Amino acid sequence: MSKKIAILATHGFEESELSSPKEQLEKQGWTAHIISPEAGTIKAWTDKNWGKEYKVDKTISEAKAADYDALVLPGGVLNPDKLRVNEEALAFVKEFFDQMKPVAAICHGPQTLIDAGLVKGRKMTSVKAISKDLQNAGANWVDEEVVVDKGLVTSRTPKDLPAFNAKMVEEILEGRH
Repeated sequence: MSKKIAILATHGFEESELSSPKEQLEKQGWTAHIISPEAGTIKAWTDKNWGKEYKVDKTISEAKAADYDALVLPGGVLNPDKLRVNEEALAFVKEFFDQMKPVAAICHGPQTLIDAGLVKGRKMTSVKAISKDLQNAGANWVDEEVVVDKGLVTSRTPKDLPAFNAKMVEEILEGRH
């Protein structure tokens, strides 16, 4: 069964947290689109420096959650910090929750969910640096490799990518929650 997944990112995303899930999704035979506020390309952050550029498939204003089966939010410090103050990005993320579609967020990625008002009462994990932010927003934060709460998959860091990718695929196969 063919699936289409949106990966929401902007400049400064952690490279492995976009490339690894994207590769995993494509291994399933699915389509993974990079969605961004910017058209053209966005630049990764890797090993404390700027990394490769990735082609943006659609801008947020061109993309609709209804066209996708799931959403992936990579981390990186700069990426979610920019997305969490972008009203179009927040509205796009909220649409996935409104439509009860799977969402997978890793490392600093859940910061966008905080500003979208989507973490209250949810069991989640993340990089330790934002654990208090999630708790203050009402999430039940736990220090675990991967956590699933009603279709929301969260993980801590790039070392958790194998578990994150496996759960992400599992939740996408299950569909709406």
